[in-house]
Amino acid sequence: MKQTVEVYSLFTDFDIGLFRAGRHFKLYEKLGSRTVTLNGKEGVHFSVWAPNAASVSVIGNFNGWNPHSHQLHVRWDSSGIWEGFIEGLKLGEVYKYHIHSNTGEHLEKADPFALVNEQPPHTASIVGTTWYQWNDEVWMQQRRTYNALDKPFAVYEMHIGSWLRDPSDPERFLSYREIADKLVPYLKEMGFTHVEFMPVMEHPFYPSWGYQITGYFAASSRYGSPQDLMHLIESLHKNNIGVILDWVPSHFPGDAHGLYKFDGSHLFEHEDPRKGFHPDWKSYIFNYGRNEVRSFLISNAFFWLDRYHIDGLRVDAVASMLYLDYSRDEGEWIPNEYGGRENLEAVHFLKELNEAVYAHFPDVQTIAEESTSWSGVSRPTFENGLGFGMKWMMGWMHDTLNYFKEDPINRRYHHDKITFGTVYSFHENFMLPLSHDEVVHGKKSLIYKMPGDEWQKFANLRTLYLYMYTFVGTKLLFMGGEFGQTSEWNVNQSLDWHLTEFAPHRGIQQFVKDLNRLYRAEPALYERSFSPEGFQWIEVGDHDSSVFAYLRRGSTPADDVLVVLNMTPMVRDYRVGVPAAGSWEVILNSDDVSYYGSGVHQHAVLSEEREWMGYTESITLKLPPLGGLILKQV
Repeated sequence: MKQTVEVYSLFTDFDIGLFRAGRHFKLYEKLGSRTVTLNGKEGVHFSVWAPNAASVSVIGNFNGWNPHSHQLHVRWDSSGIWEGFIEGLKLGEVYKYHIHSNTGEHLEKADPFALVNEQPPHTASIVGTTWYQWNDEVWMQQRRTYNALDKPFAVYEMHIGSWLRDPSDPERFLSYREIADKLVPYLKEMGFTHVEFMPVMEHPFYPSWGYQITGYFAASSRYGSPQDLMHLIESLHKNNIGVILDWVPSHFPGDAHGLYKFDGSHLFEHEDPRKGFHPDWKSYIFNYGRNEVRSFLISNAFFWLDRYHIDGLRVDAVASMLYLDYSRDEGEWIPNEYGGRENLEAVHFLKELNEAVYAHFPDVQTIAEESTSWSGVSRPTFENGLGFGMKWMMGWMHDTLNYFKEDPINRRYHHDKITFGTVYSFHENFMLPLSHDEVVHGKKSLIYKMPGDEWQKFANLRTLYLYMYTFVGTKLLFMGGEFGQTSEWNVNQSLDWHLTEFAPHRGIQQFVKDLNRLYRAEPALYERSFSPEGFQWIEVGDHDSSVFAYLRRGSTPADDVLVVLNMTPMVRDYRVGVPAAGSWEVILNSDDVSYYGSGVHQHAVLSEEREWMGYTESITLKLPPLGGLILKQV
């Protein structure tokens, strides 16, 4: 039996014009489901974009999932938006859209703008709300000082479902609120400035790690409600910890209830599989040339920044968006209008995204995971850049890990893997990532990438971290790396926290804590992270000794710090040139016994007037084995 669905619209003509022009960036205020009062009657307003539908109805428990019962009204303006008001429905109502397409298909689809979804494997949407009484005003007013490019940026990357499980029931996920109780004090103690959550948007296939999203506007119900996630974010903010979200505008899965062929047509994705299908992930690529799709995606970015107070977006798989031939053989892709391989529509979208985000949220950061040499990823769009705030430095990551995998006796032949980074370090605003991708699929954990016996593995890893924290660029470390997780990351279980009961793991955890403290305390390590004035090699060519020495320069000479790395297990008496006469004090030694080091100690040393490495003053240091020293003039 057909029930009355009242005609009611949240859209103005101006909204429709913006939507169709690809310039409506707050569609979450218009599309989807929301409780409203109409002429004194309480109910729910539904609105969905389905331009190729012959009819659209709302189905759910309230009408026995009857597709003929509550049919929505299509707008008169050819926008393809269907909407209507159903009296008596409330928050918590489970529903889907039944779409009868122009081609005769009958589809049951989740709401693309739903704020809440059922817990997988169930796939329906739920009438929800993102109302929350926020109490993070101090952070929001001051976060510009924490998020700026000349401030310390030490990111802890984590996956909520596998960071920690219930010890009494390892199969049970902790809720967002339970995670808050454990995570916030841990990050505060460890000294990280930001946390990056791998995608928290609703995804039906848990082993996708969150990268196969069906509910772009819904926080994953596996861990609780939107308000529970907001509580976690608020708790982090109240402890001066910024929150970055992984965001996936590059592809989406083909689940029957999702975006794929939403109204029976290729609505969100390209129709031609040479542009619309991703061969690596067996998923579908957004049609960046369609104005309404750009409105959808930029609205989604705004949604998390607006409603959830997110401080940054790490944009996944940007390289796959930029190149039409990404992971495709000859004949499997279509050149652009100029015959090139660049996806001009995606380039336009990314520029528009960053311009819009920084115009409306000037104190956040967008960070690109982009693995190629595309020029200007983190340069302003007015300089023909893509407009991101930062870019992952994938070349640094690969070169560095390949160097550290080598037995120290062979490192003299791979010296350039360390030195080469400074050739291009300042082409972009780089973030140094030791991410989840490096500890899965047979790549081994970070500690087991290191050569040697147990002591040497931990010494190598401490030196790697010291190098990472003192090199140019911001920092990112995946969970477990801070205490030397021995097994590869497994999304189906908790990290091996019991390892911190053992001295080597406690030692490296303490070392990372002290590195974060020092990084935040020494302006030379962050003020000029993206400027050649912030870095200077002192010893760059000693292949035979595998020793490196460099300065990190602050805004004043008094802020400068000296870094010396010994990449071999030999203790060395080593002379280093210094830029100023006086006493140089070791402010961090990776070989300290408190870190499970061997305890080779270097006292403060007074320089002497002896020309060395181009400097008139020099000092002699006792370099610890497989270790590094950070020094500062006192």
